[in-house]
Amino acid sequence: MSFYNEYLKYNDLSFEDFFESVTDHQIKSIIQKERLSVTDYLALLSPQAEKHLEDMAQKAHRLTVQHFGKTILLYTPMYLSNYCTNQCLYCGFNTSNHIHRKQLTLDEVETEAKVIAETGLKHIIVLTGDARKIASPEYISDCIRILKKYFTSIAIEVYALEKDEYAQVIEAGADLLTIYQETYNEELYDRIHLKGPKKDYRFRLDAPERACQAFIRAVNIGALLGLDSNWRREAFFTGLHANYLQDRFMDTEVSISLPRIRPHEGGFEPGCVVNDKNMVQMMLAFRLFMPRAGITISTRENAQFRNNIIRLGVTKMSAGSTTAVGGHTQKEENTGQFDISDERNVSQMREAVLSLGYQPVFKDWQTI
Repeated sequence: MSFYNEYLKYNDLSFEDFFESVTDHQIKSIIQKERLSVTDYLALLSPQAEKHLEDMAQKAHRLTVQHFGKTILLYTPMYLSNYCTNQCLYCGFNTSNHIHRKQLTLDEVETEAKVIAETGLKHIIVLTGDARKIASPEYISDCIRILKKYFTSIAIEVYALEKDEYAQVIEAGADLLTIYQETYNEELYDRIHLKGPKKDYRFRLDAPERACQAFIRAVNIGALLGLDSNWRREAFFTGLHANYLQDRFMDTEVSISLPRIRPHEGGFEPGCVVNDKNMVQMMLAFRLFMPRAGITISTRENAQFRNNIIRLGVTKMSAGSTTAVGGHTQKEENTGQFDISDERNVSQMREAVLSLGYQPVFKDWQTI
């Protein structure tokens, strides 16, 4: 079984024709439902639904508080390596970009971990480029074993792995996988991934399922918003994919991220501009469709926007972020994967969350 089969069911759907058929009465009726269908979710992503964002927001807030309380989990990324063998047009780590390449030694990983741990955070996500001969599964596992001394939850955002490799990093201590399909548009995917292992659309698409089969605790998926000119289509397939995983792996926590493309080395021009209103609509529609799923908003977004959307369904936010390898401790010139927008440190994020009437959570999981 593969999500690809679900993807094919809707790939030829005329989204424009569907959206033209959506009525105000239909949207109002959907908002009142306790359980939404796939087509209900798609209707909430329609232009017609934009007139009902306030009603959607009120219900999204109620559902989020019901399932998660008034809490925001805080975490930070640690970049282990920026070596890469892919030519992805939208990424600063593109192998054709002339940037300083670096990979942390295990001693440097421990130094970085100590500094991050001093902020009080207990959740961390580690990232690498796609260069498995350098940042191998064995290297990633060794890093995770070090990080286990300092953090109770370790997420990975690395290249797509085989099932047994996911089992390897899980056994080392990783408990969450974040992996973005980047775009669900298969033809566009092929055009923007010029070469490298990431060019294999199906292998990446099935990666979350392989991790679930290896019994990972949680998966987080998403599309890089702005790559495809049709953001509504990307939002739909992201939700469809999350729903597929939640239905088939009921012991796995499922969440999504909504990352908008940011400036980076290489200067790729996005296919469309996804504005704040679009982001809010995506978030609200997803919350109504999947009330128990998490929603992560990273420091790609600016501080004001992140403050404003906390009440709309967000459950997790990054803080004190850097996208450079060793960026928490090493100050020399080191090109990041992309430019961050919200530069608040962990203490500032904590105060911001508290000021909005929410509880910042530094730890909500303990691995054995």
